[in-house]
Amino acid sequence: MQEKKIKKFHLPKANENMHRVYAYLIKQRFISPEIITHFAKQHTLYEDAEHHNAVFVGMDENGAPRQAHLRSTNSFGKAFRITCEGSDTRYSFAHFGESGKLFVFEAPIDMLSYLTLHSENWQKHSYIAMNGVYKNAVFTALKNHCNLSEIVLCTDNDAGGIDAAERLTDILHENGYESVSRIIPKNKDFNEDLKQLHGVEFLSAVPHFRKEKYQEIALDLRYFKCNPDRMLNRISKTFQNGQYQYLAEYALAASAFFIGRKNENAMFEKLKVKLSDEYRAYADKGKLCAKQDNLKSAYQSVMRDLRYTQSRTKEQVIQTAKLLYQLADCTVKCEVEQELSAPQLMQEETQTEEPSEVLHMEYG
Repeated sequence: MQEKKIKKFHLPKANENMHRVYAYLIKQRFISPEIITHFAKQHTLYEDAEHHNAVFVGMDENGAPRQAHLRSTNSFGKAFRITCEGSDTRYSFAHFGESGKLFVFEAPIDMLSYLTLHSENWQKHSYIAMNGVYKNAVFTALKNHCNLSEIVLCTDNDAGGIDAAERLTDILHENGYESVSRIIPKNKDFNEDLKQLHGVEFLSAVPHFRKEKYQEIALDLRYFKCNPDRMLNRISKTFQNGQYQYLAEYALAASAFFIGRKNENAMFEKLKVKLSDEYRAYADKGKLCAKQDNLKSAYQSVMRDLRYTQSRTKEQVIQTAKLLYQLADCTVKCEVEQELSAPQLMQEETQTEEPSEVLHMEYG
């Protein structure tokens, strides 16, 4: 098998001045000239000679260039963005200060826009642009700067930005970084906030429809007093009938029954919030048929567990509650997928279909 040849990294040749880059960043992007000049003096921002692109450079711990991201300065046509061949994704366009805060952005212009909006004493903190979702650059920065302990994610206010923030948060937590927060731009990103501030056309925030739909359904689940003698029957009937909302409610009520016997209702409310808070849209991939397979597997695990008639240990009770919680989660995901894949059809069915007998039964 022939090994893939790794191309050597070279910075594009610099232009003799930065007139076009300054004009583009100031007039079209409303970036502060002082902010631009700071990075120009650090040799991490310049204009390339051949195409007059803005070049954003990532330096290693020794101050050597290891990565470069190019962006066109044209005022017309589709924006051109590319990372130079041979770039080391462990490094990216950044600034490192003395405080413990590291602000993480998707792209260099997002970072420069935020600094323009929050320019007071900005140099004392650290900032890095991932150029997409290069988590390697974030971890390299944390490794090489031991003062960094607080991470602030500043990704876009759209589905991609929300997913990126949640994915990176989970990865950071898994690696022992507990202080992770997020600053959300008012509009799609911080440059759109700058545009709005200057009275020009801007892009609004884009809702994360899947995430919002999941949270809406999860938080709207209704509590039913659980009758253990009828638990199997209720869960079985709602599963067989494909009644996702009612199955989720019965499964969550049963989970609350096993771990919150003194106050099942309060536990049910806590579990609803837990479902909403723990949902990760970035991990919720696949079509409805795949999610129905996951639901079937979760259902079968629950039915096997509930048929266990002997006295349960404390650990077994907790395990049963977890299986029921997972069943509720799988069920809500199926409901979300069904609604998002055919919203008009679902609306019509809700208005015209008579509910079956099981929907009128109380869980108690």
